[in-house]
Amino acid sequence: MSRQRILAIIQAGGAGGRMDVLTRERAKPALPFAGVYQLVDFPLSNLANSGISDVWLSVQFQGSTLEEQVANGRPWDLDRNRGGLRLLMPQEGTGSLDEDGFAKGNADELFRIRDQITGFEPDVVIVLSADHVYRLDYLDVVDTHRDAGAECTVVTTEVPVEEAGDHAVVSSDGSGRVTDFDYKPDDPDSGTIATEVFVYDPGVLVAVLEELHRELSAESEPGDTGLGDFGEHLLPRLVERGRTVVHPMKGYWRDVGQPHHYLQAHHDVLTDDLGVLGERSWPMISRQPQRVPARLLDGADVVDSLVSPGARVAGLVRRSVLGPGVVVEAGAEVHDSVVFADSVVRAGARVHWSVVDQGCVVERDAVVSGPDADGTDDPDAVTLVGRGSVVGVGVRLATGARLEPGTTA
Repeated sequence: MSRQRILAIIQAGGAGGRMDVLTRERAKPALPFAGVYQLVDFPLSNLANSGISDVWLSVQFQGSTLEEQVANGRPWDLDRNRGGLRLLMPQEGTGSLDEDGFAKGNADELFRIRDQITGFEPDVVIVLSADHVYRLDYLDVVDTHRDAGAECTVVTTEVPVEEAGDHAVVSSDGSGRVTDFDYKPDDPDSGTIATEVFVYDPGVLVAVLEELHRELSAESEPGDTGLGDFGEHLLPRLVERGRTVVHPMKGYWRDVGQPHHYLQAHHDVLTDDLGVLGERSWPMISRQPQRVPARLLDGADVVDSLVSPGARVAGLVRRSVLGPGVVVEAGAEVHDSVVFADSVVRAGARVHWSVVDQGCVVERDAVVSGPDADGTDDPDAVTLVGRGSVVGVGVRLATGARLEPGTTA
């Protein structure tokens, strides 16, 4: 396997609209997770631990926020003279309208870089999303792909059927061959979904992308290939060809691309690493500045929570995550929430079922949301406070409120 030339492409996505104000000024994979990680750390760490060192990170939105975070791949030993991490930014003036500029979906994006893929001459291409929390040895997936002689291998997991409609539902036969691929169905009949980790035969991938482009582009707007996302045309066409197989993933996996899923994932890891965060032989690595240890002061009351370095807590914290440098003053309360780095919750303030972005201040006696919000089941029940915002003295923010970055309420 070490003799195979493996190329990994992490698709860092577009504007991340479903995360609303939290992604106005950052790429979604730059969102923090569990206080001391960013979402992009998970695919990069899984790749590093899998021994895969040719990694392209494709950025379509707010690329500078990711460029700073990944530090040229240094934390993952990917800052190399040969191979290593390469950032792919949207290009202008390099080809036709269908090849320049911002992609209109992850399959469209692969079409736009197809010549670079071909020029790299990989034996295998792994394509990954960057807004999921999980641990996976990608070489196990490559083994499944190779042993099956597959054109495409889809990593799958199981979710509750009621959540499957947000994903691609995958059906397979007894041999593991994919027999149906239903993208974001209205009425899913199974909880077996694609995790957005795919292994491709590169020659087949490029040929099918070009074939679909010839069929679809005539009816598309200028600058749009018509390919859209992987589940619209690319995967269904590969499934039709009969050589797409599944690789079931064992262990924890969660999509955190919506506010309620983001909160739920944090709840999941409050008291258990779930085989993802605490594996010494498979560390999740991040680029974080050095901070002093967290301080829990006299009167602090912290239960089932994660408190990051540099935090200073004198108030009450329940089932929450405090990022680096967060301050919770005496008499303040934080419940079922995630508070990003260097934010302050003043005395008498109460925060429930919310995500408070970096550098915010919740002033004295302010109330953000309420204890009865259904913040892990309903995206509209999660209150989001954008970066650098101030919730004024005594102000009450309704459940599900959204404050744009820099707002003073």
